Amino acid sequence: IGAGMGRLRMEHRPESIPEKQAAAAVGQGLLIQTYEKLFSRHGLIAAQVLLTRADLVSRRRYINARNTLRCLLGWGVIPIINENDTVSAEEIKFGDNDQLSALVAGLIDAQLLIILTTVDGFYRGDPCRDPEAELIPVVNNITPQLKSWAGRSTDELATGGMVTKLLAAEIATSSGTGVYIANGTAPDILKRIISGETVGTYFCPRKRYLNHRKRWIAYGRVVKGSVTVDDGARRALCRGGKSLLPVGVVGVKGSFKIGDLIAMQDLEGRELGRGLSNFSSATLARLKGYTSSEIAATLGDSARPEEVIHRDNMVIYSFERRGKDAFRGC
Repeated sequence: IGAGMGRLRMEHRPESIPEKQAAAAVGQGLLIQTYEKLFSRHGLIAAQVLLTRADLVSRRRYINARNTLRCLLGWGVIPIINENDTVSAEEIKFGDNDQLSALVAGLIDAQLLIILTTVDGFYRGDPCRDPEAELIPVVNNITPQLKSWAGRSTDELATGGMVTKLLAAEIATSSGTGVYIANGTAPDILKRIISGETVGTYFCPRKRYLNHRKRWIAYGRVVKGSVTVDDGARRALCRGGKSLLPVGVVGVKGSFKIGDLIAMQDLEGRELGRGLSNFSSATLARLKGYTSSEIAATLGDSARPEEVIHRDNMVIYSFERRGKDAFRGC
């Protein structure tokens, strides 16, 4: 969109969805032309890959995108990836390249994701407003306190600030990918990072990370609704690794169908995890609090699954709070 604005001599970012999509259509061609020209000077071939959220929601398209990217990399081609802003209204309104980069990193099992910005890394506060804010060199665990230090971007061409970069780091590290946030205006920043120099902020990948299917469930899908569970169900999910049963559900929100992704929340409204529902929202609203025998009697179908979400189709988040240990080295 920004490249299209320049070519169209727009002074301000367009506001309506059609104008943003039209500007993106102009900008996409300009960007890939520039990338192809610059990479060809080094004997490299560039390819354009435009993704939408729908490409990650569909399991088949998710796998197809993974296979295409791995094929390009196998050929030595440099894929230039962006959200397809020309046709995807949802991505223009809600998406950002930080999150997309983290999803792609998990898609191809990247060892390292480097996010370049205009500050030196992640700080305890906003360095633009607080000159005393301290740079954090290594983050071992992304805590609520860490999230509270993230700010929003004031750049008119940007779609997010440090908040989106922190979310990207959370997605990537959960997929086994290490993440650097560093200053893209610093000389030779990529060479310095790859050579092992201590620059920016490094987020350590989790030692126990999600497999591909769990990544798709946790981050590829769009949440369609939520359920609130009682304390017994919360303990069974978080400590026992159990499936979610209707007897533990005390509330249902949103409108969802069988197979849709839903969030699981505790009684305080904290999200415990996500999973694929075996019931529609309408059916689950009827069955919440029911035991397995009561479900069979109500539905009259013994072949129906007993679980709201089977443990193989869910991702539970960790609620460990390590305090100062969150900033220890890997």
